[in-house]
Amino acid sequence: MPTVKITPEMTRAALAGTDWSRADAITDDDIDRQIAEDEDVAPVILPMDVKAIRSATGLSQTAFASRYQIPVGTLRDWEQGRKAPTGTARVLLKVIQYDRTVVDHALSMDRGRLS
Repeated sequence: MPTVKITPEMTRAALAGTDWSRADAITDDDIDRQIAEDEDVAPVILPMDVKAIRSATGLSQTAFASRYQIPVGTLRDWEQGRKAPTGTARVLLKVIQYDRTVVDHALSMDRGRLS
């Protein structure tokens, strides 16, 4: 797919053609429903249940944070919804969620080299 440069004229035309009353009428429930129907609508803002991921490991917050090299305060913030994991932290949590043995193995190999 070729790259298209967005010009100021294109932006103005898109904004002029927007039905703002319709956009303003969208509720949070509408947005939640759209995301539930197609997670590609907003994959970055989909919540991640960090507490469920940690609980599935059987580890306490302190043990989980130590094992996966996450500051315990950060883990608490994620679990309590004060902050959300982003970038590589989201990837790490996804791998832990679906096959934590991969992460555990990699970390054990790293520890073996550092000893």
